[in-house]
Amino acid sequence: MKKIKAGIVGGAGYTGGELLRLLINHPSVEIEFVHSNSSAGKPVYDVHADLFGDTSICFTNELSSAIDVLFLCLGHGDSKVFLEENKIDSSKKIIDLSQDFRLKESAGEFVYGLPELNKVAIQKANYIANPGCFATALQLAILPLAAENKLPNAIYINALTGSTGAGQSLSATSHFSWRANNISVYKAFTHQHLNEIGESLTQLQPSFQKNIKFIPERGDFARGIFASLMFESALSLEELYTIYNDYYAIHPFTYVSTKGIDLKQVVNTNKCLVSIVKNGNDVLITSAIDNLLKGASGQAVQNMNLMFGLDEKTGLQLKASAF
Repeated sequence: MKKIKAGIVGGAGYTGGELLRLLINHPSVEIEFVHSNSSAGKPVYDVHADLFGDTSICFTNELSSAIDVLFLCLGHGDSKVFLEENKIDSSKKIIDLSQDFRLKESAGEFVYGLPELNKVAIQKANYIANPGCFATALQLAILPLAAENKLPNAIYINALTGSTGAGQSLSATSHFSWRANNISVYKAFTHQHLNEIGESLTQLQPSFQKNIKFIPERGDFARGIFASLMFESALSLEELYTIYNDYYAIHPFTYVSTKGIDLKQVVNTNKCLVSIVKNGNDVLITSAIDNLLKGASGQAVQNMNLMFGLDEKTGLQLKASAF
């Protein structure tokens, strides 16, 4: 089978590095170029030390048209500018990992790339807007309820993310000396991923009023998201398990656990684990993902697999960092 030729723009950041690691080891992909203005001419392993010995590819500041798919691993706002300044042939597929095309008002021809929501549309799409990391973890925790028109009137969420979620550029709140042994709240009630979550939930349950109270937190670890969602429901625990297991039966990366879950079960994988606890009418859903894989680059590869007719698990059967 002819290999898929891939190009990466913005290859020097965390998501670019994870995407490189996945595509280098993907049996159906050949990397045509890795674009980076800041690192042009350097071997990719100069920036991504974990790739030393795995590849001799160098960064370039040139673009090639000899590709089948282009991954945009750029900062928010930069993908739109890049596509305005660089006309990409309409025959090339594009997967954008920024937030530039996630919302309906700015999406254009881009399809929102959450496979557990839009798998059929993704398979037919030429352009994909990869979901946000928090958005992925939170949506996967409650999509089954929306599909059954069972979302409650209000959902209360606390979610903790690792430092890689802030990107590679240093800031006061991502520097080791501040982050280590520390925890803090940021963007309480106003996180930008709430918009895409609301659009997805109302896609399945139009009556949902988007009443989500979301408190994001920064953790003192490098990668992963652990989310806790609480709401009231008259559904029994057995009914909840049936709804979730039926919904995710055709989705190979999301698993419903009857036991408590922890972050190390998903770090370094493309999995999402979901667990359900009920006490009276109070329901607690916990959800865990790796923010750089299922929350970014892994999901981008999953989308690529679907777009090119491959098994969506291809190149993504990874071992968790369980200890």
